[in-house]
Amino acid sequence: MGKGGGCMPSKNKFPINESAERPVSQTDITGSEAERSKKLRIFIVFYSMYGHIERLARRMKKGVDGIEGVEGVLYMVPETLAPDVLEQMKVPPKIDEIPVISVDELMEADGFLFGFPTRYGCMAAQMKAFFDSTGKLWREQKLAGLPAGFFVSTGTQGGGQETTAWTAVTQLAHHGMLYVPIGYTFGAGMFRMDSIRGGSPYGAGTFSGDGSREPSEPELALAEHQGKYMAMTVKRLAQHYSLPPDNASSRRF
Repeated sequence: MGKGGGCMPSKNKFPINESAERPVSQTDITGSEAERSKKLRIFIVFYSMYGHIERLARRMKKGVDGIEGVEGVLYMVPETLAPDVLEQMKVPPKIDEIPVISVDELMEADGFLFGFPTRYGCMAAQMKAFFDSTGKLWREQKLAGLPAGFFVSTGTQGGGQETTAWTAVTQLAHHGMLYVPIGYTFGAGMFRMDSIRGGSPYGAGTFSGDGSREPSEPELALAEHQGKYMAMTVKRLAQHYSLPPDNASSRRF
């Protein structure tokens, strides 16, 4: 990935030295900054109330990080419920090590994996509220061309493992983003019928039941596979559509 750049190169890949009005070369960047600038970044952006989606997200990051030249970055979306309401619902505290993402930070990614629990077959309100806040990016189509996928959590087997992803596709369509389902690329694991397993061709998934059921190993394995699959997809797009540093101002194909 010598000249870096995804299908829509991130701003931090080719930082501009404003005083010299030229791209900063790798010799101007030292240590871990130079290493990070070489990698494509997939933002794993999620909302998790009781921790089920968070566990899938962490395993998904492992899959992304397993592909050379790509790294996964975990982010949460802002909570919309009041602290006293969360306390009454017995929601565990959020993990401080995972930052809350801002709308502008979305522009720094080369691809996305969005995760959320279902609410009546659609995404949770917290994730919808975050998408609703991206209007300024939508108006200028700042995310157009970026690949994105979904992973979900439902309380029951008929609770929306597929419909939650279906109804979320509209968010990507309006932004001009590229929806990347996993299909049946996981192979035999997608056809097993000997156990209860979340997930579908639309993305990884888990069943939470009454909240006490934790994601199973087959569900986590599918999440890891989705991370790898998305990382390989982003890498292929970057190799095909990569732009030289002096053309970094163009974010679309």
